[in-house]
Amino acid sequence: MSPAKPVGPVSPGSPLSSSSHVRPVGPVKAVLFDRDGTLVHDVPYNGDPERVRPVEGAREAVALLRARDIRVGVVTNQSGVARGLISGTDVRRVNRRIDDLLGPFDVWAICPHGPDDGCHCRKPQPGLVLWAAGRVCTDPADCVVVGDIGADTEAAARAGAHGILVPNARTRPEETEAAAHTAPDLLTAVRSLLDDPAPAGPALDGPAPDAPHDGGARSGQRPATTAPAPSGGAPDPCRRPS
Repeated sequence: MSPAKPVGPVSPGSPLSSSSHVRPVGPVKAVLFDRDGTLVHDVPYNGDPERVRPVEGAREAVALLRARDIRVGVVTNQSGVARGLISGTDVRRVNRRIDDLLGPFDVWAICPHGPDDGCHCRKPQPGLVLWAAGRVCTDPADCVVVGDIGADTEAAARAGAHGILVPNARTRPEETEAAAHTAPDLLTAVRSLLDDPAPAGPALDGPAPDAPHDGGARSGQRPATTAPAPSGGAPDPCRRPS
């Protein structure tokens, strides 16, 4: 698959493909991926590392970013913890497996709260994106969030970052239609960022979508009140090995 070619600005809802591209606005310094349905196939409330399967192109996509010295991280809702379906240890074991297969990632940010907990980390709230950007010492404006549902791109927009939607079978049609930028697959999304520095972020014109993805659940969102609960053993964010 050849990289996408820049042809100028893309209007909201336009596909990001080999014939269309986003307008560069500045260098991309970090890419933050949603976990389930974006980096790995979605297994609802998965606590078993043996069930982790990367999506097609995930290894190459992450490797391309590292080769360009772009920081990579994961921002993921895991409400199964709050629901009592999985434990924090289960989440960490799955994350370690993903690190083994695709990593190591520079930062992991996890929201373990339920949809009625009123936290500000649960996507589509911006807390995870803001926290992860801070951990890798990057302004959110220089970050791109790649995800498979509207809550991912909405969290990016709320944080002042840029979002790209990579739809799959679980993505709602209205989420794809509302996305400012989309890509047909993960590798195309990443390759596009290496051609042009970053997509222009969408404006927020209304309430956040009420369908956040958290390893299996889609439900409403209350106003944020609590801090994110990151996890995964991220390295010191402001220093890299010499």
